[in-house]
Amino acid sequence: MRIGVAREIKPQEHRVALTPAGARELVQHGHEVLVEESAGVGSAFPDDAYARAGATIASVDDVWGRADLLLKVKEPIASEYPRLREDLTLFTYLHIAADEPLTRALVESGITAIAYETVETERGALPLLAPMSEIAGRLAPQAGAHYLEKPKGGRGILLGGVAGVGPARVLVIGGGMVGYNAAVIAMGMGAQVTILERSIDRMRYLEEIFGGRVTLLMSSTLQIEESIKDADLVIGAVLIPGALAPKLVTHEMLRTMKESSVLVDVAIDQGGCTENSRPTTHDDPVYAVDGVVHYCVANMPGAVPITSTRALTNVTLRYVEGIAENGVLEAIRRDPELAAGVNVLNGRVTYEAVAEAHGLEYTPLDDALAAGVA
Repeated sequence: MRIGVAREIKPQEHRVALTPAGARELVQHGHEVLVEESAGVGSAFPDDAYARAGATIASVDDVWGRADLLLKVKEPIASEYPRLREDLTLFTYLHIAADEPLTRALVESGITAIAYETVETERGALPLLAPMSEIAGRLAPQAGAHYLEKPKGGRGILLGGVAGVGPARVLVIGGGMVGYNAAVIAMGMGAQVTILERSIDRMRYLEEIFGGRVTLLMSSTLQIEESIKDADLVIGAVLIPGALAPKLVTHEMLRTMKESSVLVDVAIDQGGCTENSRPTTHDDPVYAVDGVVHYCVANMPGAVPITSTRALTNVTLRYVEGIAENGVLEAIRRDPELAAGVNVLNGRVTYEAVAEAHGLEYTPLDDALAAGVA
C-alpha cells in the first residue's frame, strides 16, 4: 500500500502523524511511505530522518494525490477540501460532530474517513484518543496557572500558594482520562482540587488512586452551580465519544464565577462543554466573557509536538499496519475497534452521533459494507 504522511497546516500545529521509526516499520513490510516535505520538522524529525528510514520525501500534491492511505493529525481545513477524493482513505483526528462543513465535504468527496477519536475497544476504551487526552489534561493546569497571573489577565493567584497563604481552588468537570491527568498535575502544583464525576465506579477508582487528596463529588447541575462559584480555575474535561460535548456550564453559571478566574475547556474539539466556549488557537489562545478568562485552544497537544507525535505513533501504528496489510475494507471487517472509527464511507455517514449532530442520514457501517456501498 502507498501511505502518505501530510504536513499539518493548521495554525501552530507542529505534530506529524508518523515518526521515522513508524515509517521504517511500514517500509520493512513492503509498503511505500510518502512523507510531505518538512512534515516532521516541528516534531524534531527532519526529512533526512525519514529518508534514512526508507520513506520518500514528496510534494504536497504527490502525497495527497498518490496515497492510498493518508495519515494526518488534525482534520482537513477548508483549503484541503479539494484534495479529498473517492479512492482515498483518511486516518486522522476528525471531531466532525462539531464541524458541519467538513462533514459535508467528506460526504461529497466519497472518501473513506476514519477518526482516531472514535476507534474503540470492546470495553469502551478509546486507545487513539487516550494519549492526546493525557497530554491535554496535563497541559490544562499549566495553561490555567499561566493565565491566572495578573499580567495575563488573571486574578493574580499562585496555583500552589505559599506558606501562610492558601492555594488556588481547581474544579475539574469530568473524571475521565483528561480529568484524571488534569487533577494529577494540579495537585502536583499544590492546588486544592475537586473533581465532579457522574460514574460512581469511576469515583471509587479515583478515590483509590488519589487516596483522599482530591475531593470527589457527584456531578449535577446544582453541584456545578455551587462548585463553580468558589473555583479560581475550572477545567472542562467532559467527553461523549464522537458526539458534541454537553454544555454543562451555562452563561448564568459563568456570571457567578470570581472576577478574572480562568476556564480551560479541553472539550472544545467536540464543541466545548460551556455555553460561551469557542475555538481559539495557540497564536490567540484566550478571550474574556463577563470577566472570566477562557482558554479554548482546539489543539492543545500541538504545543508539545515532540511528546505528542511519539505518543500518537505508539498507538496508531498497529491500526495503520492492519489497513496496509489487508486493505481498508478487509481491515474494517476484521477489526471491530477500527470499524468503530469509520465516520464516513463512500458518501455515507456511518457514525450515528455525527449524523444526528448535522441532521444527515445515518447508514450503519455493517449495512454499508453488506450493500457494497464502498
